[in-house]
Amino acid sequence: MKQPLLFTIIIFCIILFFIFISYFLTNLISDGLKTSTTNTFVQDSGIIEIFFCPQDNCEEHLLIFLSSAKKSIHCALYDLGLNSVKELLIKKEKTLDVRIVIDDEYYKKFPEAFVRKDGKNLMHDKFCIVDNKEVLTGSMNPTENDAHKNNNNLLIINSPILAANYEAEFQELWRGEFKKGKAVRNPKINLNGIVIKNYFCPEDACADRIKEELKKAEKSIYFLTFSFTHDGIANILLLKKRDGLQVRGVMESRQITMDAEFKRLQNNGIDILKDGNKNTMHHKVFIIDGQTVITGSMNPTRNGDEHNDENVLIIYDQNIAEKFVKEFEKVFGEAKIQ
Repeated sequence: MKQPLLFTIIIFCIILFFIFISYFLTNLISDGLKTSTTNTFVQDSGIIEIFFCPQDNCEEHLLIFLSSAKKSIHCALYDLGLNSVKELLIKKEKTLDVRIVIDDEYYKKFPEAFVRKDGKNLMHDKFCIVDNKEVLTGSMNPTENDAHKNNNNLLIINSPILAANYEAEFQELWRGEFKKGKAVRNPKINLNGIVIKNYFCPEDACADRIKEELKKAEKSIYFLTFSFTHDGIANILLLKKRDGLQVRGVMESRQITMDAEFKRLQNNGIDILKDGNKNTMHHKVFIIDGQTVITGSMNPTRNGDEHNDENVLIIYDQNIAEKFVKEFEKVFGEAKIQ
């Protein structure tokens, strides 16, 4: 009688062991999937608002966005000079989770206890997340010049999935993980039918993502760039011009140096102009076929791609693209007047 009982106990223990191993491996794989990059489109709902500085009073829209916070405000800002924004953040920090990361060059403008600075190269982002559900980003630094004098774009996007991407990037910066980090978790989002791709530099190889989109162009490429020194991106513009596409652009006049792509593009027939803003043309925008917009904080430069902390959005939507085309034509028209 003892031997059958012992045998039964052994079998029972073996079964329990395999059940435990199966449970452990299942959870391990599940946890791994939760932290890995999803290469399929993630569905989300929300809206996108687009503003152009200086004509749309971007300071007011930024203040409205930050004032809406009920729980948290997390920002990664290259520069912060607007007193109205500083005062609002100090007030909000008394009752909310407010944390700011600023490039070390401008930290002295806002040396509060809830502000941290980076240590090398540029922390060149310009984004804020409110309540883990809304993101503000684009080319505008919250400064007097960028809001009221320079040409910039500002996007406010209600999307918990996109906000989670930016929150993960913010947490890396807050921990001091500059110029590196994990690949973005959800790079492809379908927001109520509007497709958005989201990347962070340098970890997501932003220049490669931009080149992939430019290669898809079939009719036209328009661009507005503060600084443009990236040979690989310029090469694609030259190839598309050779293939008969309409390629037009405007560059900030003070950034046209020996390293800039301006002369090379101009000498090869691309309709490129120096900007006409007596202050600064600060956009970092490509518009493809009147359908796709690439924007964010990254200038098409090697530093922007490989050394700075940056963010990029690629938005596939004709209505949004039309707004950027209108801004392009405005800036291009001002450039032609000089």
